[in-house]
Amino acid sequence: MSKVIVLGASGTLGLHVVAQALSAGHDVTAVARTPSKLPRTVAERVRVVQADIVKLTQEDLADVINGHNALINTAGHVTEGEGFVQVVAQAIAAVSLLEGAQRPRCWFLGGAAALDIQDTEVRAAQLPFVKKTYWPHLANWAALKASELEWNLLCPGPLVEQEPLGLVRMRIGYERMPVAFPGYARYLPRTLLVPLFAVRVPQLIISYADAASIMLADLGKGSPHARKRVGVALPEGMVGTKEKWTAQKKLA
Repeated sequence: MSKVIVLGASGTLGLHVVAQALSAGHDVTAVARTPSKLPRTVAERVRVVQADIVKLTQEDLADVINGHNALINTAGHVTEGEGFVQVVAQAIAAVSLLEGAQRPRCWFLGGAAALDIQDTEVRAAQLPFVKKTYWPHLANWAALKASELEWNLLCPGPLVEQEPLGLVRMRIGYERMPVAFPGYARYLPRTLLVPLFAVRVPQLIISYADAASIMLADLGKGSPHARKRVGVALPEGMVGTKEKWTAQKKLA
């Protein structure tokens, strides 16, 4: 059992993380701007802290985090731009105020656009059109790399409210998108990488429940996968939409 603190616990992903953490027997602290969004049956089983983490001082947030083995940040959204970067920076700064042994293992949520495209060392968030919205993922990744924290950045595609497939079925990889690109992709200019990325996004659409499971499955300190971006995709031959999973032929 771990002592887990979830930032942004009243959001959709945060609710899944809290529920699964409780089911796994963890001791959970839920930090939320709107605790009333937590189901009563959940709120009764967790320590609830009502707070907007950006409005707390770093010292106060560090005090809230202190004593936990693991931190999962689900607060903020990439469409908030600089606001999302500020949320992540605040969490990093607060954890960094703690002494090394007191620092929790940390998970942050990014997006597939922060992953390398095949072996090109190019990320979708650097591509024309894509970077306009998704640049915060790279800013957050850079802030994590510059820190001394033991972190992971989960980088799925769009998240949807669907039944989970389970980790054994998902394609999970590190640093690169876990979907195939043609070999010639490494020679293409960035403009031509945009459609190659766009057509693969449906393979990267996963459920909130599966995203929560990935993070909760690796909470221990000293993990061999720490300080890495974590990519996740549906099983080969399956693509997702905002409404449902669809079994299709494997994308070329």
